[in-house]
Amino acid sequence: MWSAAAAVGGAAVGFAKVADFAQLGLRRLLGISSAVPWLLAPLGFCAIAWLTRRYFKGAEGSGIPQTIFAIRSESGELGELFLKPAVVIGRVALAGAALLCGGSIGREGPTVHVGAVIVHSVSRWMPKGRIAAQRHAMVLAGGAAGVAAAFNTPLAGIVFAIEELSRSFEERASGTTLTTVILAGVVAIALVGDYTYFGQPQVASLATRITPEVLLVAALCGLGGGIFSRLTLASANRLPWLLQRLRSERPALFAALCGLGVAALGAASGALTYGTGYDEARSILENHAHLSWVYAPARAAATLLSYLSGIPAGLLAPSLSVGAGFGQFLADHLGQSSAVPFAILGMCGYLAGVTQAPLTSFVIVMEMTAQHAMVLPLMVTAAIATAVSRLVSRPLYQSLADRYAVPPRTS
Repeated sequence: MWSAAAAVGGAAVGFAKVADFAQLGLRRLLGISSAVPWLLAPLGFCAIAWLTRRYFKGAEGSGIPQTIFAIRSESGELGELFLKPAVVIGRVALAGAALLCGGSIGREGPTVHVGAVIVHSVSRWMPKGRIAAQRHAMVLAGGAAGVAAAFNTPLAGIVFAIEELSRSFEERASGTTLTTVILAGVVAIALVGDYTYFGQPQVASLATRITPEVLLVAALCGLGGGIFSRLTLASANRLPWLLQRLRSERPALFAALCGLGVAALGAASGALTYGTGYDEARSILENHAHLSWVYAPARAAATLLSYLSGIPAGLLAPSLSVGAGFGQFLADHLGQSSAVPFAILGMCGYLAGVTQAPLTSFVIVMEMTAQHAMVLPLMVTAAIATAVSRLVSRPLYQSLADRYAVPPRTS
């Protein structure tokens, strides 16, 4: 278990390097010609979607729904398929290719899947009588360790396991989860050093107060996240008839059309919607850059298209970036002297709206920005955003996991 936890930390760092290398490659290609994504995105999405469906079934999308489904006792053979090492190898390689092609995707959700598979693979060396008993705990621990190592947020990894991945008290309280999260985080820190994901933004002491503006940002960001979640679920289940038929019969061609849409959004936004969104969010928080109001909706649309195309596509990092842009836009229109605290609150609110996991959302944002003084506004924002989101959408990851379940046969 200790070796597996260390491997999760190393895999998270390696995945981050792959993502950084891919985005650097895209930036260099954009330096040659801004028209590169118009060719690269459609062709790349087409090839990646075909490879995913043909050789790496289960590597599509975020990876968190697959992990949630694999934990369930009724997951059966499909759950075991999702936990095969070949699936995560394809996920890492194809996610890197998608970032090179301009996809608006994150690596953190896929890292949850990677961590779950690595730790689950330990079962082959366990005594046979303990394999079944420990399977769920190992998948849960690996997924939580993936969050901790990807974001360098060990507390968030534990909270994520409690709130999102598992509904069983015994699994929530598992010492296996705690040990794996801690060791994975230690290895990641040893490899890349201790760091804060989004640096250490400077905010005034007034940002620690709960004001009417904070409540408004929480409600609006939660509504935005809920709408995104609802659109994702609706589009994943069924599209307008012509597009639905195209996705069913010609999935690679459908992915190419999604890639064309991503390229168009990138061109309209000045190339701001390509990649994970990390650089754009950090520029708002640390450099006080003011992005156009177009950024947040364009990034959200590009993320939705990337997800629907059927390529490996995480949602966490792009959602945080959308929230930062949305928060900055609201701060500007509310007459705030600094947009930074509202961008932080926007990240928390939008992520809570998308995931409907308030504890995970506020802990992740608090740890990623080192804003422990803002814990009360962040908690309130996450709670309000989640409540608003539930008015318009079902829980995203749990609902996506439900799609893998085979309906029972009726006699």
